Amino acid sequence: MDFSLSAQQRELTEAATAFARKELNQDLAKRDEAGEFPRDAWRACAKFGVQGLPVPAELGGAGCDVLTTALVMEALGYGCQDNGLLFSLNAQMWSVELPLVIFGTAAQQQAYLPGLVSGDIIGGHAMTEPGTGSDALHLRSRAERHGDHYLLTGAKQYITNAPVADVLLFYAQVADRPGLTGLSAFLVDARAPGVEITGGWDKMGLRTSPMGEIALTDCLVPAENRLGPEGAGMAIFNSSMEWERSCLFASAVGAMRRQLDACVEYANSRQQFGQPIGKFQAVAGKLADMYVRLEAAKLLIYRVAWLKQQGKSAPAEAAAAKLFTSEAWVASSRDAIQAHGAWGYLKEAGIERDLRDAIASTIYSGTSEIQRVILARMLGL
Repeated sequence: MDFSLSAQQRELTEAATAFARKELNQDLAKRDEAGEFPRDAWRACAKFGVQGLPVPAELGGAGCDVLTTALVMEALGYGCQDNGLLFSLNAQMWSVELPLVIFGTAAQQQAYLPGLVSGDIIGGHAMTEPGTGSDALHLRSRAERHGDHYLLTGAKQYITNAPVADVLLFYAQVADRPGLTGLSAFLVDARAPGVEITGGWDKMGLRTSPMGEIALTDCLVPAENRLGPEGAGMAIFNSSMEWERSCLFASAVGAMRRQLDACVEYANSRQQFGQPIGKFQAVAGKLADMYVRLEAAKLLIYRVAWLKQQGKSAPAEAAAAKLFTSEAWVASSRDAIQAHGAWGYLKEAGIERDLRDAIASTIYSGTSEIQRVILARMLGL
C-alpha cells in the first residue's frame, strides 16, 4: 500500500492549511462567545473552492476524488480552529450537495449546485424530528400529493444551518405509503410560504454553527422538487450519512493533529522542577496516546475514503471510523487540557473549545451508541 500523497494532493493540502490559518481564525473567541455564524469566512471558503470539492467539474465544482477531498478537509481542520464553521461546511457538502450530485435531476442540479458551490446559498439537511431523533423510520412529517405539487407538513429540530439556510432537504412520509415505501426527500425553499425557522440556541460547543427548528405548515412544493422517486428517502439518507461519517471526520483528524502539535510545543517549553514537562513520563505518555489515536483515526478515515473512491459501499467502515474518531477526539481534547494544566482550562488559551466541540461529534451523524448498534448488526448479532 502506498500512503504517500501525490504532488497535487500535497499542493492542495498545503494551500488549504495556509488559507485556513490566514482567513478563518479571526476574532474566533469573540464569535464563539456570541454564537455568531461567520458568513464572511463561509464566502471565503467558497472562493477558495471548499464547497465545490466533491462536486463534479461539469456541475461547477472542483471534481476532486473522495480521498483528495478528505485530505483537504483534514488540512482545513489542522489550520482552522473554528470547528463550528467546518461542521456547517461539512453538513452542507455531504448532506445536501452529494445527494443532489447522486440523486438529483439535471434541472435540480442546475438550480441549486452552482449557488451552493459559490457560497451564494446555504443548504440544510432536515431529518431529525422532536419525537424520532435516531429513529428515522418513524417520521411524523407528511407529504400529500396534489396533482403536480406536494403539500408538506411537519416539524424538525436540531437542524444544522437552519437559521441561515436558503434551501432545505426535507424528509417526509408520503401519505398512504407505509414505512420505507413512503419515506421521501424534497428540496424546499426556506423562504416559501408555510416555512417557519427558529433558532438561537445557546449551545455548549460548535457555537459558530447555527442550529434551529423548522416547521412546515401546508407548504406547497412542486413535484419536480422531490429528490429521487417516492420511497427513495432512506436510500438518500443512508448515502449521505455514509459520506458524512467518513469525510466529515477528516476535519476532526486535522483538529487532533493541531492539538498534538500544540501539546508537543508546550511540553517542550513549559518548565517544572528544572526541566521541560515533556520529560516527565506522565505528560509524555498522554502525548503518545494522542499520537496513537490520531494515526488510528487517520487510517480508518482514509480507508473509507478509498472504498468510496472505488465505488464501494462502506457502511460498517464508515460507522467504525465515525465511532472511533469522535471518541478519540474527545479523549485527546481532555489530554490536551490536562497537558496544559490550568492554562488549558482557561477560555483565553482556546484549548478547552476543542473539548466542547468534540463532545458533539459523539452525538451528531448518529450517536456513538447507534454506531455500535450498526456494527453489532453487521457482525450478525
